[in-house]
Amino acid sequence: MNPTLLAVVTLAAVLFCIGLVGVLIRRNALIIFMCVELMLNAANLLFVAFAWAHGGLDGQVAAFFVMVVAAAEVVVGLSIIVAVYRARRTTSVDVPDALRL
Repeated sequence: MNPTLLAVVTLAAVLFCIGLVGVLIRRNALIIFMCVELMLNAANLLFVAFAWAHGGLDGQVAAFFVMVVAAAEVVVGLSIIVAVYRARRTTSVDVPDALRL
């Protein structure tokens, strides 16, 4: 691995770990949602970095499809979070009862 690729892999690992810690520690559904998106972006960064290092387009195509799935997840996830907030006035995931509408 060249030093540039090593730096990108290190950055992606740090971003993924920040997202993972956020998912495990935080209780607000919006923050958890943003941390999942951060983890997906770290995976996209790795896809593009390895595609660049190997001279192919496979990783860039995979990153494009991950971005499409993430966009669909944002639409569905935010609508569910907004519906729960309107019904219960909280986005906390501590109370399982709040998730039932």
